[in-house]
Amino acid sequence: MPGLTEVYRAEYGRAVAVLTRYLGDLDLAEEAVQDAFAVAADRWPREGMPPSPAGWIITTARNRAVDHLRREAARGAKEAEALRLRGGRTSEEDDLLRLIFTCCHPALRQEAQVALTLRLVGGLTTPEIARAFLVPEATMAQRIVRAKAKIRDAGIPYRVPEEAELPDRLRPVLVVLYLIFNEGYAAGTGPALVRDDLCAEAIRLTRMLAALMPDEPEVSGLLALQLLIAARRPARTTVDGKLVRLGDQDRSRWDTALIAEGQRIVRACVRRGRPGPYQLQAAINAVHSAAPTAAATDWPAILQLYDQLTALAPTPVVALNRAVMVAEVTGPASALEIVDGLGLDRYHVFHAVRADLLRRLGRTAEAARAYERAAELTHNEAERRHLLAARGAD
Repeated sequence: MPGLTEVYRAEYGRAVAVLTRYLGDLDLAEEAVQDAFAVAADRWPREGMPPSPAGWIITTARNRAVDHLRREAARGAKEAEALRLRGGRTSEEDDLLRLIFTCCHPALRQEAQVALTLRLVGGLTTPEIARAFLVPEATMAQRIVRAKAKIRDAGIPYRVPEEAELPDRLRPVLVVLYLIFNEGYAAGTGPALVRDDLCAEAIRLTRMLAALMPDEPEVSGLLALQLLIAARRPARTTVDGKLVRLGDQDRSRWDTALIAEGQRIVRACVRRGRPGPYQLQAAINAVHSAAPTAAATDWPAILQLYDQLTALAPTPVVALNRAVMVAEVTGPASALEIVDGLGLDRYHVFHAVRADLLRRLGRTAEAARAYERAAELTHNEAERRHLLAARGAD
């Protein structure tokens, strides 16, 4: 049986979602759920954990919210509201979806969407989120408070979007989950290259969304993408934290269970015949994961997938990644020609890719300058050390 901490992490978002629908107020919902967990922390060690811990938390939180409204009631309308909360049935899955879409509403700034999703859906504390994104706790607390106020003051509806709205509204939800994972796997700042806690949280939240929306292939595609990338985590850094490039990784250390699950999801996505950017990125990583060595990688297949991805998402970053595949299929010269036309001068990966292509072409002095420029632009210490080491090697 899970302990209180496990129940908290697994059920906090669902409980907040249910109470938010009852109360129509995120702050009151959070307060009621936190009160319920405080009661559980006092009672469960003495009385034992109830058969349905999640149901106990939701019921206790709802009852405490009702009692609060009754105490605060100054008019008959408040009393009627309290009585309404005692009854009624709801789908907890629908409530959780409502909460996810509310946290990721396009009226909120992206950093606020990320913070609210981790706080309300993921159940992370404000100090945990602040540590994850390396900002002061007070800054993160203000960000969350302002986001909640924006939801309240702008009258952002607490609902799942209508079918016609869903493609546009689902996009920012997936972006938030992708950003959380990406910040974990390639931390934008700080000494560590990988933040395992954020990777795990992103996968947990994406699994939750995939269970709630099983007919949305892009949700499944994002989950597969995360699993296939996370499978490489054991081989991505050395014992002392140095970065190991994909081509140099010891593939025997890759997580075969995650690879098998990711590949299974990709095959299911292919059968649906509704390709999207996350599904195509997952398919690209599935091809990587199927190769026993870097030399055995099916580069033409990956390039073909990048051609499809470019048609759906014609961004400079996609073009940069595609150029890396062009280098493997037709050589570094043609790839460099593509890269030099992208205009990504402020993006450190652009200079890192360009440096590698220049090195392969024997243009070592230019490569060294490109590695140095990439090192100047990155804010991650592990990446900077790797780039400067590569510059020195040239």
